[in-house]
Amino acid sequence: MSGLSFLSRRPAWMQGAGALTTRWLESTLEIARWENMRKAGRRWGWWGAALGALLGLLIYAPASWLAQGVFELSGKRLLLADSQGTVWHGDAVAVLLGGAGSRDARALPGRLNWTLRLQGMGVRLTLQQDCCMPTPVVILVQGGWKQIKTDIRLQTSPTDTAVSALQTAGEVGHWPAAWLGGLGTPWNTLQLGGLLRLSSRDLSVEIVDGRIRMQGQADVLLDNVSSRVTTLDRLGSYRIDLTGDAQGQLQMVLSTVDGVLQLSGQGGVSAAGVRFRGEAHASEPESGALDNLLNIIGRREGDRSVISIG
Repeated sequence: MSGLSFLSRRPAWMQGAGALTTRWLESTLEIARWENMRKAGRRWGWWGAALGALLGLLIYAPASWLAQGVFELSGKRLLLADSQGTVWHGDAVAVLLGGAGSRDARALPGRLNWTLRLQGMGVRLTLQQDCCMPTPVVILVQGGWKQIKTDIRLQTSPTDTAVSALQTAGEVGHWPAAWLGGLGTPWNTLQLGGLLRLSSRDLSVEIVDGRIRMQGQADVLLDNVSSRVTTLDRLGSYRIDLTGDAQGQLQMVLSTVDGVLQLSGQGGVSAAGVRFRGEAHASEPESGALDNLLNIIGRREGDRSVISIG
């Protein structure tokens, strides 16, 4: 028993005033530890709430945010009006505008639908509209060090959404030529009729160190064009070929498929901007009916009109 009493006996330093001081220090340290744990838990709670709010904001970000971004990036010429849904999945009415301060506006019939999701190191944007883009158009955007690459693809199968199954060539969409009237001068004066068709083949656009490089090809067909400036029911059909050259610069060639108004020209897009030189003239029997139109689209030189941009 003497051994047990020896074990239960407190050391000298824990007896008397020293014992009281030691127990007070232990109690104080324990309270401090508990207070630190409580503060840490509160901080983690705030961080968790903030992270949850941020994730919720990203997931349910309103479609109007995307519409505002598109509006600014397009130089205030493309408006996604009456946008509904979220940034990730929504729809809106596509409206062309003449820019800041312009009163011109033209809307497409129906609604443009989009789906945006993360894919790899970039995003995948899918666009579809019954009137103009019946086949879903997939835009793949991949980011890298000082570069952004955008690929245009077509989703011909509604069930096979893998990137490897997407088509690299085909018609991207078709739009009424009258839609261009929303861009203002000279389109609002010409008041074009007909159909604008866009096709692509292995088309990609890359931005490297601020420079735009294009690969592949895009073809724009202006089909059965008419204009209220003339008394003729039809002017013709025209083609614009857009091709990326070896340096990645965009080259364009304008040609006439058929029609009484003959258009031709060529140019390109480089770091210096857009450059285009072309001309228009009327076939002999219809030259009088096209005088006003030739005066609008270029600078008159005799029986032809010279078109110069840049």
